[in-house]
Amino acid sequence: MNPHISIITLGVKNLKKSFEFYTALGFPSSKKPEDGIIFFKTSGVCLALYPLDELAKDVSPNLNSHRSGFSGITLAHNTRSKAEVDTVLALARSSGGNIEKTAQDVSWGGYSGYFSDPDGHLWEVAFGDCWEFNEDGSLIIE
Repeated sequence: MNPHISIITLGVKNLKKSFEFYTALGFPSSKKPEDGIIFFKTSGVCLALYPLDELAKDVSPNLNSHRSGFSGITLAHNTRSKAEVDTVLALARSSGGNIEKTAQDVSWGGYSGYFSDPDGHLWEVAFGDCWEFNEDGSLIIE
C-alpha cells in the first residue's frame, strides 16, 4: 500500500451553511450545495462536505449520525507565522465559527489555537518556528 490521504469528508447538518463557511475561509470549489456534495481543493488533500445523515447511511444503515462530545479528531492548518494564526482564527470567527481556544504559546514550543466550524468539527491553527513548507504550502514532514 502507498500510504496517503486523498479526501477528508466532514458530515455536515446544513450543506449550504457549511459551504458558505468554508468558502469564506478561502477554500476553492467548483461544486455548489445543490450538487449534494462539496469538494474543496487544498494543498495535497481534498476536503469534502457531505450531509451528515447521508454519510452515516453510506457507512452503515444502522449507524447513528447524532454524536455528542469530543470525537477525538482534529484537523490542522499550519502557518508560517504567529500573525497568520491570529488572522486565520479571526477569519474563522467572522465567518461563523467558534473560537474554542485562543491562540497562545504552547508546551511544544509553538503557537496555536482552535476553532470549530458550524458543525463542531475542530481545527487547530498552529505555527512552529522550526517548520518548513513545500512550494505548494504543504508542511514538510521528515
